[in-house]
Amino acid sequence: MDLLLILTYAAFAYAAFRIFRIPVNGFTLLTAALGGIALIGALLLGMNYNHPFTSQARFYFTTTPIVPGVSGVVTEVPVEPNTRLKAGDVLFRIDPEPFENAVKAKEAALADARQSTSELQAAAETAQRQYQSAQSVRNVVKDIFDRATKLIASGSISQAQFEKAKNDYQAADASAQAAKAEAERARLQADAVILGVNTEVARLQAELDTAKFNLEQSVVRAPSNGTVVQMFLRPGMYAASLPLRPVMIFMPDEPPVFAAAFLQNSAQRIEEASDAEVILPSVPGRFFKAKVDAVGAYIPQGQLQPSGNLVDPEQIKGHGRMLVVVKFTDDLSKYQIVPGSTGEVAIYTHHMHHLAIMRKVLLRMKSWLYYIFGDGH
Repeated sequence: MDLLLILTYAAFAYAAFRIFRIPVNGFTLLTAALGGIALIGALLLGMNYNHPFTSQARFYFTTTPIVPGVSGVVTEVPVEPNTRLKAGDVLFRIDPEPFENAVKAKEAALADARQSTSELQAAAETAQRQYQSAQSVRNVVKDIFDRATKLIASGSISQAQFEKAKNDYQAADASAQAAKAEAERARLQADAVILGVNTEVARLQAELDTAKFNLEQSVVRAPSNGTVVQMFLRPGMYAASLPLRPVMIFMPDEPPVFAAAFLQNSAQRIEEASDAEVILPSVPGRFFKAKVDAVGAYIPQGQLQPSGNLVDPEQIKGHGRMLVVVKFTDDLSKYQIVPGSTGEVAIYTHHMHHLAIMRKVLLRMKSWLYYIFGDGH
């Protein structure tokens, strides 16, 4: 474009010298040259500021790293890479035997605990009956002791008979108190519940649910509709849940986001809904209409994270760029554009809109230059 402007200006200057018969001397040539530099420089600077351009743009896509929920030896990998999958399709299976054994062990322990609960309830009922029996015996002995107390006062019985009645009552009362304590202990043990369930049964039920969950996790399924884009996993390999190391990469069926990074110098001219054009190396000779969908509210280099270190001013390097999300208005479906492809973007604002034609010409020239590349030669 620079060369085109220079040649155009040179042509106009030559025509002006010929038509208006301007004398050719050092003064007129210097005036024409300086005028050309000023004019072309003003046009280029105005275009760069009011209609910003960047060569740093890309289709960004999200991926889901697949990490198994449990660790074990992989027994089957039925999925094929780059094949469409639905949510819930099996990606791979881990040997379920250890988890099945854990489920069986917890089921047996839970059954035993439920049996023990029934036994505890029966023991509590037996202890309650024993307490009632001891209480009845104590009441009978107490009546005898009460009569003996009245009779000893009147001298109707001997002191030895009174002492025997007294000792019998104290023994019966002690037995009744012990039976009461045992009945209370058995009742508390039998009635120990969480949300209406015996505590031991509740604990083992929770462990059984966890064991069943781990068994389900031995079959790893697709989290959503998508494709496995990288898959090196093979049967016989050991897949571990910790440390968090993905065993395959899953790409959901989501449209990629096209984002461009602009210099901060253009921040005052980039606005949402502005017209834009995009050229892609993967589609030489073409340009695509687009709109500015979102303007980045931050520059990544300015972020701060909690740490034990103070901010070092010497580490503030690089100006950083602002991210702009661009949404295509043209249909790209008929072109083979893989996620991750790069591009170049020009944004056209309402400021000095007449200069936009220069940016459009430059963009189209660059698009045609994509046909020229040297790999393989």
